[in-house]
Amino acid sequence: MTENHKENYGADLIVDSLINHDVKYIFGIPGAKIDRVFDTLEDKGPELIVARHEQNAAFMAQGIGRITGEPGVVLATSGPGISNLATGLVTATAEGDPVLAIGGQVKRSDLLKRAHQSMNNVAMLEPITKYSAEVQDPATLSENIANAYRLAKAGKPGASFLSIPQDVTDSTVAVKAIKPLTDPKLGSASVADINYLAQAIKNAVLPVILLGNGASTQKVTASIRKILESVKLPVVETFQGAGIVSRELEEDTFFGRVGLFRNQPGDMLLKKSDLIIAIGYDPIEYEARNWNAEISARIIVIDVALAEIDTYFQPERELIGDIAETLDLLLPAVKGYDLPEGSKEYLLGLKNNMTDDLKFDQTPRSGFVHPLDLIKVLQDQITDQMTVTVDVGSHYIWMARYFKSYEARHLLFSNGMQTLGVALPWAISAALVRPDEKIISISGDGGFLFSGQELETAVRLNLPIVHIIWNDGKYNMVEFQEEMKYGRASGVDFGPVDFVKYAESFGAKGYRANSKEKFSEILRKALVEAEKGPILIDIPVDYKDNIKLGETILPDEFY
Repeated sequence: MTENHKENYGADLIVDSLINHDVKYIFGIPGAKIDRVFDTLEDKGPELIVARHEQNAAFMAQGIGRITGEPGVVLATSGPGISNLATGLVTATAEGDPVLAIGGQVKRSDLLKRAHQSMNNVAMLEPITKYSAEVQDPATLSENIANAYRLAKAGKPGASFLSIPQDVTDSTVAVKAIKPLTDPKLGSASVADINYLAQAIKNAVLPVILLGNGASTQKVTASIRKILESVKLPVVETFQGAGIVSRELEEDTFFGRVGLFRNQPGDMLLKKSDLIIAIGYDPIEYEARNWNAEISARIIVIDVALAEIDTYFQPERELIGDIAETLDLLLPAVKGYDLPEGSKEYLLGLKNNMTDDLKFDQTPRSGFVHPLDLIKVLQDQITDQMTVTVDVGSHYIWMARYFKSYEARHLLFSNGMQTLGVALPWAISAALVRPDEKIISISGDGGFLFSGQELETAVRLNLPIVHIIWNDGKYNMVEFQEEMKYGRASGVDFGPVDFVKYAESFGAKGYRANSKEKFSEILRKALVEAEKGPILIDIPVDYKDNIKLGETILPDEFY
């Protein structure tokens, strides 16, 4: 058979479909039930990034989804290849990040047998994805991919999963891949609803904007900034809404982030407001019971999908449609609104509290670095365009509260599932889609080893990542909260790891910084050296002030 008349297999249909959806990268690990797709990727299609663990490959796909808004794609084999995807997919779905996962399956004739690696893939992943299905006919592969891809990013984004039996992938097909599709365009909310909100703002004494993850797309961020340039409304961001408010708008409009804490300026502002405009807000980012405990808030929602109603979140009006278009129509209707003088005075006092809300003795033990000193060095040396990915641990609490970000989706947190191990895989994704910038990845010493093997992946791809480990030798985020609850800690100790040698064993450079000054010196050097590949910096951190910080954490939000 000549090359021009080469047979097409199900695998070709899969890859051609991904090409037509303009997928740039596929993350995964091969295996017998899906290997024809990997073989096909040798000749055409997206760039294949082979990971060291399927969970981390799913995190990498989630990172693509978080940053670009288009589904990241992960490819895994049957059995444990599928089960290893679960943590990454539940994290993506919970946190509103579009992912398309494609998994191998045993041949159709083995589906109901106790055959090698036979299990019900769809049933396992259905509860944690937006869409989960198994393809039984090779001719329908492309249409199933098209639908799963679109569903992953429609409405509130999340993960889609397709299970594909080996004989479906290996079958010959006559149909062609679905052609590139144009996304359906949502219109704005109704004119009546927009006018209702405009009038509500004009009648309000202290209207406040609450910005969530859904407000952090490039288009919506631009529309929000236009409104804030014209009408200086106070803004509170969730952790995943970090960076929507620009550096230029910070002084007049930004009043902190909410996600884990109580009695901070953001919470105080939400409590005092007589009108909260929730834009792209998802309860998983910061449940309404934490900021509307008295069930007294007047709430109006702007979003692409209906809100999830509960006792503490009862919006009086929902503006459903394209968020940016809705905001663009709202702007002329609210132009000229000015906060009352009493509200301006209140906000000025609140702003002063933001800069001095907690008192810490920043003198660390000898050979250790205080969290605020770490943040200060980072803040001084990185640019607004650099992406910072943050793992889960005590460092995540400090970074969420004190590290400033001025570009949306450039400071990334796992604030839905609080999943350990996300930072380095997300950094790999960020480095791929933002190749002109250095990437900063931050983890604790516990969380780092959930995905530390992907340092080899970063080295193999020669990515400009500086990974910083806040090292205290414990699962400290659990430790200090257990101490607050029980007066002691349990199950948090583990042995030391020489992370410098660990980095070097993978072909990366490793450094250790045991003072603020040393960290500043090493980071400056690392940001230059990272042009030639990943750098790891191990920092002994002094968490002596965690209890004081922990006193501001909401009890329901522990861990």
